[in-house]
Amino acid sequence: MKTFRILLSLTFLALFVLQPIQASAAGSDQAAPTALVLTIDDAIMPSVEAYLKRGLEVATVQDVDLVVLQLNTPGGSLDTMQNMVEAIRASHIPVVVYVTPRGGWAASAGAIITLAGHAAAMAPETAIGAASPVSGEGEDLNETMETKVKEAMTALVRSLTVNRPVEARELAEAMIIDARAVSAHEALEVGLVDFVAADLDDLYTQLDGFSVLVYDQPVILEMTGIQTERLAMSFIEELLQVLTNANIVFLLLSVGVQAILIEISSPGGWVAGFIGVVCLALAAYGLGFLPVNWFGIIFIVIAFVLFILDIKAPTHGGLTVAGIASFVVGALVLFNSPATPSFQRVSIPLVVAVAVVIGASFGVIVGFAIKAQKGRIRTGQEALIGVTGTAVTPLDPRGQVQAAGELWTAEVVEESTKIRKGDRVEVVRVEGLRLKVKKK
Repeated sequence: MKTFRILLSLTFLALFVLQPIQASAAGSDQAAPTALVLTIDDAIMPSVEAYLKRGLEVATVQDVDLVVLQLNTPGGSLDTMQNMVEAIRASHIPVVVYVTPRGGWAASAGAIITLAGHAAAMAPETAIGAASPVSGEGEDLNETMETKVKEAMTALVRSLTVNRPVEARELAEAMIIDARAVSAHEALEVGLVDFVAADLDDLYTQLDGFSVLVYDQPVILEMTGIQTERLAMSFIEELLQVLTNANIVFLLLSVGVQAILIEISSPGGWVAGFIGVVCLALAAYGLGFLPVNWFGIIFIVIAFVLFILDIKAPTHGGLTVAGIASFVVGALVLFNSPATPSFQRVSIPLVVAVAVVIGASFGVIVGFAIKAQKGRIRTGQEALIGVTGTAVTPLDPRGQVQAAGELWTAEVVEESTKIRKGDRVEVVRVEGLRLKVKKK
């Protein structure tokens, strides 16, 4: 019995000793660092800005230890870029900007966003740079404005690279002034970025123990046992991003204008008008952010005017052909100005295809109009000319005939011709309420 009490006491003692160890282990699991990964794989537009800000808010609420912004972008809006830089620098949670995947790049505005991160990394075979600005209309800036914008941007990158080597600051300025671009390893050599990492795991390994400055306070990153959570773009953010695609905006503009014209030409319905208004509203949203040359709108309007004129006064397709040409020119002027970045240009084959489809549809309408003009009249008194009827009474020279389902008073054109009851007759002309007929 004494032995049993000793064993029981030892068991309780063991549980008492091991409990802190188990609690410590559980606490260790709970204290494992967490990284929230955001992915931007498109142009820098307001929807991307909203996504980044939402991600930073989620990171704050969930109290994660690190935000990783995976970036692959050809550039985009300077205003949006400025807002994103401000959001990153205002974050109390370290933000690492990681240019990925292989073959990706952080061009133009993307280069400055990369430099805004508390740490910057690139995947092998990626590139960064070419950050020279252009105007919102897709044209080169005039000399005065170009100087102002470049000075502001170079001042920004100098502030973002203040803790990096002199060579890194010089390279960052050259990206803006001379549109220079470099590879991942070239950026690493001069200290423009902190790491070249093959994937997220490699990035975490290199970040472990790395010190970053958050609000000028050093923060040592602990990556041991780090857990990854991913935050995707919401449906609305993805939709708004699609609406800033030049090809989508062009299609919406084309469909919207044509639907409105259909509603105007055949008033009374609401479907075409509703579709037109919605399409034009969505297109207007995209046009507000794309670098477009508004002079192209004039040619597009002229094109639809020519299409309408060819319906009202058919020219056997001449105006339709001119309208197609004007439509193509207008679309290319609107979206494809010389200085517009390639990723914000509309596809030329798409423009030609849409122009041909619109021209063909108007051509079919013109064909029906011409056919209707040449066709036989089917209403009114004129529709009776050429109709075949039957004599109800003898015509000598007057009588009655049944024609077009009605009983008419009729008179023989040639008085010498005798028409008996039951003979077939043909209407030659109509005089008031009397038909002039001849024997069939």
